[in-house]
Amino acid sequence: MQVPVYNKSGSQVSTLTIDEQSLGGTINAALIKQAYVRYHSNLRQGSSRTQKRSEVNGSSRKIYKQKGTGNARHGDKNAPIFKGGAHAHSKTRTREDYRLDMPKKMRRKANRNALLAKLVDNEVRIIDELKLTAPKTRDFQVFMDALKMDKTALVAISADDTLTRNAARNIDSISLCRPEHLNCFEMLNHRYLVIGKAELEAWLNGPGSQTGKDAKIAPMGAVAKSAKAVKSAKAANSDGDVKVAKAVKKEAK
Repeated sequence: MQVPVYNKSGSQVSTLTIDEQSLGGTINAALIKQAYVRYHSNLRQGSSRTQKRSEVNGSSRKIYKQKGTGNARHGDKNAPIFKGGAHAHSKTRTREDYRLDMPKKMRRKANRNALLAKLVDNEVRIIDELKLTAPKTRDFQVFMDALKMDKTALVAISADDTLTRNAARNIDSISLCRPEHLNCFEMLNHRYLVIGKAELEAWLNGPGSQTGKDAKIAPMGAVAKSAKAVKSAKAANSDGDVKVAKAVKKEAK
């Protein structure tokens, strides 16, 4: 698949070749939906609560006398049948867990398949160099207008590019994310995806590209870094043990 690459003026300067098979080949709507529902559900805090009669803010005074009014017998106005009253079956749990799980390989396939869907619909704008020299919102808006962004857009900007992030964060129709955090939920919640050429190539060839057995045999990313850290720590400990043993031998002599 040949995808056009634009500059900041909105003109096409080159093309980028993307292998459709590496993104799934065909669009798997069921897989994308499962991942989308998972990301959406995991955003819930589960902290909603309702109040029972003892927790409602109100007086406990009897609203009128027991007999002689012709009305039904009532106590205070915090009863569930009154406006502003309590809930008859209140939710007393302070936290509810709505988290859903999904295998890592399925999540990665869904994210890559969502990118394929955006590419098929011509909703991805690849920029040769997505950087601004000044944190000015006007400059970023001119850049978006040059790309003909008439709907919401997800812009992938690296964390160290503070100038571009500061220029884009004040536009209502623009959402920002880091390139390594691209997922199907964010991509499908926006009409367009704007990303730099280098960042997209890094994402395509990064840990998210491991959707098979190699993800467990030769992992990339955080798992690989942690494994290297463990090995280096063991090596340092072994060196320390050797030094201690030599010191003990010297003292023994």
